[in-house]
Amino acid sequence: MKKTLKIMVLGLVVLVLLSACSTAHKSSQTRRTAIEQLLLSEAVTSSLSQRPEIPLMVPKNASVLIDISGISTDKGFVREVLAGWLGQQGYLVQTDIEKAHYQLSIIVESLGTEYGESFFGMPQVSSTFIPVSLPELALYKAQYQTGYVKFYCNIFELPTGRFIQSTPSFIAETFYNEYTVLFVFSFKSTNLLSPPQVGTFRDYSETQAQATEDMQK
Repeated sequence: MKKTLKIMVLGLVVLVLLSACSTAHKSSQTRRTAIEQLLLSEAVTSSLSQRPEIPLMVPKNASVLIDISGISTDKGFVREVLAGWLGQQGYLVQTDIEKAHYQLSIIVESLGTEYGESFFGMPQVSSTFIPVSLPELALYKAQYQTGYVKFYCNIFELPTGRFIQSTPSFIAETFYNEYTVLFVFSFKSTNLLSPPQVGTFRDYSETQAQATEDMQK
């Protein structure tokens, strides 16, 4: 009887310790997580910064009208980022077609995130018959998130509508990967400038300074 009781107590202690290793984390309080938003936004900005050498057959200081189409519901964001980029290149972005000399028709072919996972270990175990659930025990776990954008621009002369140019595609990819080894050791790999760190304290002045330095390189 005593031996059985000891076994039961030891089993309960082990279950409690295992369950204590589990932490609760909601992936998002919004439609997209902060990581997903950064993957998309930085992919768009990177696609433009990587291709400033693309020659637009439009005179500098010309007035341009931006028209955008695509399957993605986030194409409006692409338009606003592109408007700022064109302004930096010396073009005058107009909202009135009567004031524009050229129309830039942006076709967003792809704008979204992809997710993949590799796992080796014991998955989380829960049962309606046992009141205690066992947490996930990962010998190795990798979660891969990728942001991707691809778009191009057709340029027309106004008001004639004469076709001027179709640019090469603007393409960029961002990533944010998380790894767990031997249950508790975790690390991340990313090309995002300033990703959020859940559950940690950070000096955001230093983080912002580092992000600015990275952008200037």
